[in-house]
Amino acid sequence: MKALVTGGCGFIGSHMVDRLLKEGFEVVVIDNLSTGRLLNLDHHKSNTRLTVHIADIVDYETILPFFTDVEWVFHLAALADIVPSIEKPMEYHRSNVDGTISILECCRKSKVKRVIYAASSSCYGVPDMYPTPEKAEIRPQYPYAVTKYFGEKYALYWHQIYDMPVTSLRFFNVYGPRSRTSGTYGAVFGVFLSQKLNKKPYTVVGDGRQTRDFTFVTDIVNACFMAAGNFSAAGKIMNVGSDNTYSVNRLIELLGGEAVYIPKRPGEPDCTHADISRIKEVLNWKPLVSFDSGVAMMLENIEYWREAPLWEPDTIAEATKSWFKYLGKNS
Repeated sequence: MKALVTGGCGFIGSHMVDRLLKEGFEVVVIDNLSTGRLLNLDHHKSNTRLTVHIADIVDYETILPFFTDVEWVFHLAALADIVPSIEKPMEYHRSNVDGTISILECCRKSKVKRVIYAASSSCYGVPDMYPTPEKAEIRPQYPYAVTKYFGEKYALYWHQIYDMPVTSLRFFNVYGPRSRTSGTYGAVFGVFLSQKLNKKPYTVVGDGRQTRDFTFVTDIVNACFMAAGNFSAAGKIMNVGSDNTYSVNRLIELLGGEAVYIPKRPGEPDCTHADISRIKEVLNWKPLVSFDSGVAMMLENIEYWREAPLWEPDTIAEATKSWFKYLGKNS
C-alpha cells in the first residue's frame, strides 16, 4: 500500500513515517520545512520506499500529483504554538485551514481511501469536565486552537458531503524524541531539556501543580495507524491521550534539577485530561508508554535538543508579551 504523510519531516510526522515503513508501506512525504527537519528522516535516506517532496500544502496544483495511487493520508502538517498564532493569525489560517482544504481536495480528486486528520485538544480551551469527553463545549482561546478546530470541521464536512472516509483524532500534549526545537517559545519538553543541557533551572509556569495529559508520540502514531485501518472510525472524532494527567512538578522530579517559577499565563487550563473511552471502544486502542518510561526515553535522546533555544525568565517574558496582552484581558 501507499501512504502519504503531510508534515512528515516534523515531530509526529517523522514517527508516522517510521511506523508506515516498518509496516511495509510505500511512503510519500510533503513538508515545507518551516518547522520540520530533514534530519528527522535521515535514518531512512537509503530506503527506496520513501519519497520526500519539499512543498507547501497550500499549493494545490503543485502537490496534487503526489497523491497518485495513495490509499491512506495522514494530515499532520500545521503551524503550532500559541504566541506566533496571536501575532500572525493570517499565516496560521493559511496553513491550518486553507492547507487542510487543499489536502482534502487532493484526497477527493485522487480517491484516497482513508484520511486521518490531526486535531488538537486545545479546541476545548478551559473545559468544565475532567476527563474531557469529545462532547465537551468547544472554547478555543487563541488563533492556533481556532484554526485547528476549523480544519477539523472542514475535514468532517468532506466526509459528510463527499462521502470521504475521514477520522479526526484530537491529540493531547504529545511528547517524545524529535519534538520541535524551533526558535519559538512553546512546548515544555523542548524548553526544559535545553535548560537541563545548559545546567540552567527549569522555568515553571505558576506553582507547577498544573497537570497535563502527556501522551507519548508512538502511542499517538499507533492510534493514527489503527484508525486508518478501521473503517468504522470514519466520520468520528476521538480523543487520544495517556489515560492520566501529570503535574509539571512531577516532570521536574523525573528530569532532575532545580526550578524557578514564572507568572501563570492566561488562557491555559490548570488541567488537561482526555476521556479516551470512545477510542478504546471503537479501535480497542490504549496507550502503552508510561510517563516515567517516556521521560526516560527523552533523557536518553537529550542531545537532540543541543541546538534548541535556551529560554530564561527574561527572554520568556519578552517572548510572551503578546500572550499576556491579548489573552490576559479575558482572564
